Amino acid sequence: MTTPSTHRLRRDTRHKMVAGVCAGIARRYGLSRSGLRVAFLISCVLPGPQFVAYLLLWVVMPADDRR
Repeated sequence: MTTPSTHRLRRDTRHKMVAGVCAGIARRYGLSRSGLRVAFLISCVLPGPQFVAYLLLWVVMPADDRR
């Protein structure tokens, strides 16, 4: 696992399932990709703008250069 400060906040195109947003956030903050994905999916059943936030991050976060 890498230290959180070594990576910028970018979408992870190598480990993506949809757009790489959760994988990029997990890489940036040193979290588990699958754990963050599960937490996001669980949060989608709660009221709030989670899905809209994901779409916004998909548009705003740059993709990393690795493929």
